[in-house]
Amino acid sequence: MFCYQCEQTSRGTACTKVGVCGKQPDVAALQDLLVHALKGYSQVAAKARKEGVTGDDEGAFMCSALFSTLTNVNFDSERFVPLLSETVERREALKAALKAKGISPEWDAAAELELAGDMAGLVAQGEEASIENDPETDSDIKSLKQTVLYGLKGVAAYADHAGVLGRENPDLHGAVEELLSDTLRSDMDLGAWVQRALDCGNANIMAMELLDAANTGAYGHPVPTEVPLGARAGKAILVSGHDLRDLALLLQQTEGTGINIYTHGEMLPCHGYPELKKYSHFHGHYGTAWQNQLKEFAAFPGPILMTTNCIQKPAESYLDNIFTTGLVGWPGASHISGTASGKDFSAVIEKAMAMPGFAQDEDSGSVMVGFGHNAVLGVADKVIEAVKGGDIRHFFLVAGCDGAKPGRNYYTEFVEKVPENCMVLTLACGKFRFFDKKLGDIGGIPRLLDVGQCNDAYSAVKIATALAEAFDCGINDLPLSLVLSWYEQKAVAILLSLLALGIKNIRLGPSLPAFITPNVLSFLVENFDLKPISTPDEDLKAILG
Repeated sequence: MFCYQCEQTSRGTACTKVGVCGKQPDVAALQDLLVHALKGYSQVAAKARKEGVTGDDEGAFMCSALFSTLTNVNFDSERFVPLLSETVERREALKAALKAKGISPEWDAAAELELAGDMAGLVAQGEEASIENDPETDSDIKSLKQTVLYGLKGVAAYADHAGVLGRENPDLHGAVEELLSDTLRSDMDLGAWVQRALDCGNANIMAMELLDAANTGAYGHPVPTEVPLGARAGKAILVSGHDLRDLALLLQQTEGTGINIYTHGEMLPCHGYPELKKYSHFHGHYGTAWQNQLKEFAAFPGPILMTTNCIQKPAESYLDNIFTTGLVGWPGASHISGTASGKDFSAVIEKAMAMPGFAQDEDSGSVMVGFGHNAVLGVADKVIEAVKGGDIRHFFLVAGCDGAKPGRNYYTEFVEKVPENCMVLTLACGKFRFFDKKLGDIGGIPRLLDVGQCNDAYSAVKIATALAEAFDCGINDLPLSLVLSWYEQKAVAILLSLLALGIKNIRLGPSLPAFITPNVLSFLVENFDLKPISTPDEDLKAILG
């Protein structure tokens, strides 16, 4: 295997024997094969879309299948077989539709792929489709191709979340097909691939906007909400991942059962949505970020439902208590199937009733969530007045992914050292390095504002855009600095979106992606002032002067 798509990749270069995430070589090969097959499918789909013969759900399926290859989503080799089969079946159906119109172009080999008849054969095909066997000879172009591919995996994740809630955008699907198809090309120069990377960022802006409309349309705009970090006596279910629809269905099915529902990881911001927080048994938050689940899940006295990416190899002590749904998979874990509009969580509920739950109430403090763009812009006049009056000196967006590798204590220390006349906005699981810090307020506005999940990055963009309009300046002229942490491919997509928006002076850490070559990094530094993090003191001094 050869995998370097996430930040924790072995030795900062690549996982070649087994993934640091726990991904086995056969799963890595099947993921590589699925990506290869999707590239071929995208070539046919892009042509079919131009000719007006694309089915209604081609793009939706492509995004869902691509999402399944994102870090920490599916580790179950058997689950990739039907995805591979459907990819090829859909591709051939589009070819037949084109042929019926007299259109039979020459296709890339990826679009002619015939799947092996057994698992061993599929794995062998996947090994042939490995990154190491990519025919691209220019290392910088290969770097940008991989950057686009990983960005597209993030776009696919956001598009799939929106699709679950019934929101689709044909233009977005068309952009995904075109960009994924382009990764098969060998006739584009470095400048063209830089543009493709920015095009991927623009596609992600479409996806994030679509997801924001999907979430707020279904569950209302988040409102500032205090979330207990302690427990309530009684039976309990823990929900992790990112999917709001799964949480809503579980809340509906557990109402009146006496079971309390807790969030974990990126589900924390769900407490701010009016249509979710209305349930009295939606109690509080348990635990921190995804990489701590081995300890936290083992101690939780009820079942755990994993809704999207972020699953780790379950310990034997709680393997029987963990349930997956959607695209998530782990060998031996119970899987809840069903459609986006209906799933039966009775097995999870039965497990909760059989487990002890919390013996007594526990007060472990609380945190505030719900500061999405609607809430923040609702007090924009106060914010603007505070900036003009000198009460607010600077804004810091300290956001991104958390992870297990050393160096992420930088973000804790950075937030602790931010001067008291500065605001900190945050989103995604990186906030668990400092989410419970009591930073006080400025004129009644909390200094630490939780904008939401990584899925809510669009909120941060809207806030920055609105402030720039209010001050009649560009985003880069605002007293705003972005200090980001990355881990997986949604973070890549967000970074490309920020670059596509022309945002500069971004600080990124804790380490730079292994798939970025020195020449590509130099280009980003020279054209976007992208900087690796140094130390909190040095970075604060450089930013504030």
